[in-house]
Amino acid sequence: MDRLLDAVAALGRLSLGLCRSVGAVAVFAAVALSGLLRPPFHARNFARAFAEVAYFSLPVVGLTALFTGMALALQSYTGFARFNAEGAVANVVVLSITRELGPVIAALMIAGRIGAAFAAEIGTMRVTDQIDALSTLSTDPMRYLVTPRIAATTLALPLLVLVADILGVAGGFLIGTGKLDFTAAGYLRATVDFLQAMDVVSGLVKAAVFGFFVALMGCWCGYTSRGGAEGVGAATTQAVVSSSILILASNYVLTELFFAR
Repeated sequence: MDRLLDAVAALGRLSLGLCRSVGAVAVFAAVALSGLLRPPFHARNFARAFAEVAYFSLPVVGLTALFTGMALALQSYTGFARFNAEGAVANVVVLSITRELGPVIAALMIAGRIGAAFAAEIGTMRVTDQIDALSTLSTDPMRYLVTPRIAATTLALPLLVLVADILGVAGGFLIGTGKLDFTAAGYLRATVDFLQAMDVVSGLVKAAVFGFFVALMGCWCGYTSRGGAEGVGAATTQAVVSSSILILASNYVLTELFFAR
């Protein structure tokens, strides 16, 4: 009986801790977003974060999308050949890239690169008392550090996903025409005829949501880090893991909202 009560108590503590963490993150996000509605807005920090996400992340996202499209075309052809449906390769590639793989893979790459960077940078400022120094200088740390990063990542990730969609489809095209004996005109025709505007729009909406989560968790984990260098390392790991889980969970929810019948 005592073991059962201990288990129930542990479950209760875990549930309360989870609710407390979710509430704290929600309040943190609300405070950060409120900085968009009231001046001042630190445009220089926004521009720096936007360039870091949209420009300097372009190579890793582009290469990942290109090779994903190539691998997807090969795998689709291998599977469809069993049912004499090889002609559907172009359709599957463009649908998978624009709806799912483009946004999710780009967001996971950004989580590993940008989310970790945000957590490490802000976490270092926290443990070295630089954030407290900002407050001493009458500068709101949330508006100066967090709001520009969240806004920049939310706006930049859809642009990256648009590039990832193009390169992912191009990767499938290269494999389809260079290795699988599709004609260029036939492959492009199948791609264009099957693609709908909703497929692209849904992926871009997902990208904006994913970008918000990546920046939010990166800034939150860094802002609340404690314990010197070890705490910064733990915050960086936590930022990548938590944002990745949120990306995958919200991807399901958004897919259900967009495409469930």
